[in-house]
Amino acid sequence: MFPNKTILVTGGTGSWGQELVNQLLYNGPKEIRIFSRNETSQVTMKQKFNNNPKLKFVIGDVRDKEAVIEVCEGVDYIFHLAALKHVPVCESQPLEALKTNVIGTQNIIEAAIVNEVEKVINISTDKAANPSNFYGITKAMGEKLIINANVLTDKTKFVCVRGGNILGTNGSVIPVFKHDIKNYSKIGITDKEMTRFFLTVKDAIKLLFKATYESHGGEIFVMKMPTCKILDLAQVLIDKYADDEVIIEESGIRPGEKLHEILLTEFESHNTIVYDNEYFVILPTIPIEGLKEYYKAYPQVKLDTYCSSDNIISYEEIKAMLKDGGFLE
Repeated sequence: MFPNKTILVTGGTGSWGQELVNQLLYNGPKEIRIFSRNETSQVTMKQKFNNNPKLKFVIGDVRDKEAVIEVCEGVDYIFHLAALKHVPVCESQPLEALKTNVIGTQNIIEAAIVNEVEKVINISTDKAANPSNFYGITKAMGEKLIINANVLTDKTKFVCVRGGNILGTNGSVIPVFKHDIKNYSKIGITDKEMTRFFLTVKDAIKLLFKATYESHGGEIFVMKMPTCKILDLAQVLIDKYADDEVIIEESGIRPGEKLHEILLTEFESHNTIVYDNEYFVILPTIPIEGLKEYYKAYPQVKLDTYCSSDNIISYEEIKAMLKDGGFLE
């Protein structure tokens, strides 16, 4: 799919973006454009990839429509990763989250249409399902905009991929837990009953490519992900890295935070099919030409919701996942 193609990655200097670029380079692209607003991160990433001539670093912000249109010239595929992601930041500065996550996404849509980009893949989050915080609300709005974009043009296809927490990305709990265990013999957990979906970044990118290859346009691919208790995850790391007894402090759920996350709501399940053992696919409520026919052979889901409190993996399974992901030295 990618040989001799020009690919744009927004927010490409983050952990998701760097792993995506790393795997894209094995697929023979003509050029990969990394579009982000942090100069230092771009310089660091350029050095990390040994000044690879296929990488073009462009300073810019998805909020700047003219800059987005310009960087999309000649692009075949867009992976839209740029977003404000931290729940407390989006709660305290909702307008900034709106500008980046909603207006920025609309700018990507309009730029893709103007430049007749082949396909846009928007990265979403479990927090967009039944959102309880402003971050989730903005990502849910972004999903709606992306899906609706399919009725605006027949030249560009727009797809969403929704996933949970990605191990190894910036801000994930593992480096925080490891640092606090080694330095303070103490870690903080908001609630000992809290559960989350988890997947390693390498596995997430592989699933992302699959959705890129096989999607029709207009659907939301929902990653099937292991779920675990944060307390169990912490215990695996404590057993591995603690020299002394580690105190676990329960701080309470933060504003907008859920005890359990969901990747698929009760409302969405009525329009969701089982694609395979790695994905559910949510079909839109708006008519998109050819989409229902594309998925007519697939069975509808037989669950009401897909929640992180269900089918929790064991201590040993968490340990194996962390080891496979390279998080246990």
